Amino acid sequence: MDKLVDVLLPQLRSAGPFDDLIIITRGGIIPGGLIAEAMNIRSVLTASVFFPAGQPEALGKPAALASLPTFRQFPSEDLLRERAVLIVDDVWGSGRTSTAVRHRVEASGGQPANCVFHFNPYRSLFANVEPDFYGAVTDAYIVYPWEIDRGMKGVRADQPRFMG
Repeated sequence: MDKLVDVLLPQLRSAGPFDDLIIITRGGIIPGGLIAEAMNIRSVLTASVFFPAGQPEALGKPAALASLPTFRQFPSEDLLRERAVLIVDDVWGSGRTSTAVRHRVEASGGQPANCVFHFNPYRSLFANVEPDFYGAVTDAYIVYPWEIDRGMKGVRADQPRFMG
C-alpha cells in the first residue's frame, strides 16, 4: 500500500492543491485516509453509493449495470461549490461508482478529480474515461490487506466477482 501511495503522491501534488477529499465508502476509506494524511487534506468527506441489483437484461448488460445510483450519504452542495475535490476509492472496476460521484460533485459546482489505487481498464464500462490518478493498472482481482478475512470466498476462477 505504501508503494501505491508513493506512486500517487507526486501526481497528486503536481495537480493540487485540493480543498476537499471525498472518500467513497467502503473501499476508499483506507486509501482515502492514507492520502488525506500524506497530503495534509483536513476536509475529508464521505460518499456512500448504492447500485440496486436487477434481474432483466438491458442493452446486453445485466440490469444491475444499467441501474441508477442511490446516494445514501453525500456532502451538501454548499460544501463542494467552487472547491477542488479529490475523490478516492480503492479500485476502478466498472467505473460506475467513481463516475457517479464525479458527476454529482460537478453538478454541485465543484471541480472533481478521481483517484484510485488500482485501475482495471479491461472491466471499465466507460471506453474513453479513466481515473485522473491511479497507482497501478491491473486486470487482477484485488484483495486488499484489510479485506483478507473475506478473501476469495465464493469467487470462481471462471467467474470473477463484480466490483463496482
